[in-house]
Amino acid sequence: MMRRHRRSIRLRGHDYAQAGAYFVTICTHERRCIFGAVIDGEMRLNRMGTIVAEEWVKTPQLRPNVGLDAWVIMPNQIHGIVLISDGRGTARRAPTMERFGAPVVGSLPTVVRAFKSATTKRINDLRCTPATTVWQRNYYEHVIRDEGDLMRARWYIAGNPAKWVQDEHHTPE
Repeated sequence: MMRRHRRSIRLRGHDYAQAGAYFVTICTHERRCIFGAVIDGEMRLNRMGTIVAEEWVKTPQLRPNVGLDAWVIMPNQIHGIVLISDGRGTARRAPTMERFGAPVVGSLPTVVRAFKSATTKRINDLRCTPATTVWQRNYYEHVIRDEGDLMRARWYIAGNPAKWVQDEHHTPE
């Protein structure tokens, strides 16, 4: 029997619980456009998109070491900048490297996992479709390394709705 191994998208050796800024893109299952529509370069959320927005905004309320910067919900994904502060206690504490099956509280993977879980439950309750997949299995992340990197991520997020017509997953309304 042949086993499939997923390739990690993570920066090797990086502690995703350490303080920093992270650009993330989380896509829907099969990139289905379920969160609304872009009309005249502006994203208009439907009820499922509103659920995603509500849960995204709740993230820092539920996790005191997490903040949000720029973000946008698109018909089939969310782009956002997640800010993680060092809420792990003492400076002497050893790095907390997440291993499969061993979540690290306050780490980026744990934040994304909780967000995806909460939105999936609420969306499936709304649609009366228990256990239906809403999100792709993984997500894209980029460790923001400096002010220029942060500005480029903000620019990308702000301009995303205007570029929707060029997206390969765009379908005319």
